[in-house]
Amino acid sequence: MDGVEAMTRGWWRPTPGSVYPLLSKMVEEGTIRKRDQDGRYELTSVGKSEINTSFGPGFRRPHTAHDVISEMQSYVSFMEDLKRVQSKELDEHMGEIRELARRLSALESKDSAENNSKA
Repeated sequence: MDGVEAMTRGWWRPTPGSVYPLLSKMVEEGTIRKRDQDGRYELTSVGKSEINTSFGPGFRRPHTAHDVISEMQSYVSFMEDLKRVQSKELDEHMGEIRELARRLSALESKDSAENNSKA
C-alpha cells in the first residue's frame, strides 16, 4: 500500500480491503507467491509470462461474466478509496455513476421478471 501511494505520488493509497483480496486472487491464479522469509510477494514464472504477454489489465479483455464482475469489483474498490481521499473528483461523476447503477439494477430486474414468468 505504501508502494502504491509512493508510485502515485500520494494521489491514491489503497485500503487493505482492496489490496489483500487482489493479492489472494493472484496467489490462487499462480501469478505471484508469498515469500516465507519476509512475507513479501513476488512474481512467479507464470506472472512474468503474463507481463510479457500483456502489459497490464488495459490490454487484457475479460472473457467471461465472472471476469467482468471481478474487474468491476476492483474498480468499485478504487472508487471507494477515491471517495475517501478525493471526494470532489468523484462527485463530479456522480451522474454517470448513478446511470451505471441504474443499468445494473435493470439487469437484475429483467432477470427477476423472466424468472417469475417461467414459474
